[in-house]
Amino acid sequence: MTEKRSEIFVGAVVLAVAVAFLIYLIQSTGLGPSGDRYSLSASFRSAEGVSAGTEVRLAGVKIGSVTNVTLDPKTFRAVTDISLAENIQIPDDSAVIVASEGLLGGSFVEIIPGGSPFNLEAGGEIEDTQSSVSLINLLLKFVAGGE
Repeated sequence: MTEKRSEIFVGAVVLAVAVAFLIYLIQSTGLGPSGDRYSLSASFRSAEGVSAGTEVRLAGVKIGSVTNVTLDPKTFRAVTDISLAENIQIPDDSAVIVASEGLLGGSFVEIIPGGSPFNLEAGGEIEDTQSSVSLINLLLKFVAGGE
């Protein structure tokens, strides 16, 4: 009888850890319910390293996440949908860049706020974008002599 109790206890612990991991995953990727959030979009020439769940930061603080990345077949640009906390209002002349945490770090999307008194509305588009820089292309240019 004690063997069954220990099996039930171990099973319950494993189940609790799995549920806790699932909750953490949903919260960290921003794929959960969008209660106090709003969406913006941005179009990049290259969104290398950006996918659903990538962090969106402002002044180094996570304020949202990327929810979707698609290719616009007319412009051949990567269109990213960004979900932000509702209490963070972004000026309409802000810029957004794809940044890297370092040589071995991952990519994130950084918003650089503008100075406009007018804010982007839900569903708006950030037009000033800067794509990610490919480290391999930079190294190849350096080795080739800056051509």
